[in-house]
Amino acid sequence: MILEIKNYIKISNSIDEILKNSPFKIKYIIEKTGISEPTFFRKMKEKKFLPEELLKIAEVIEPETNSKEDILKAIQEGLEDVKNGRIHEHNQVMSEAKERIAKKKNEYFLDK
Repeated sequence: MILEIKNYIKISNSIDEILKNSPFKIKYIIEKTGISEPTFFRKMKEKKFLPEELLKIAEVIEPETNSKEDILKAIQEGLEDVKNGRIHEHNQVMSEAKERIAKKKNEYFLDK
């Protein structure tokens, strides 16, 4: 537990550098975390993000590091959907998607 706390402190104290070296723009990170821009910059300057906020930031800047548990949970939920009949035929899904796209196109051109 001590190691985890030390790692948290290290990350918290260097969050500005971590964000600076991130491949993502700060505006994108702010948008995805849902933290208001003034609050985000104040917290970054003061290095006072809450643990939950640091987790949101990490999920944005390191999306490929989903935990094994999250992936296994998603697979299990998918299997439960199939088992309980919560599925749709491919043709039905494609047909509904085409209808939504056509509707959006019509809305777009009607607005012009």
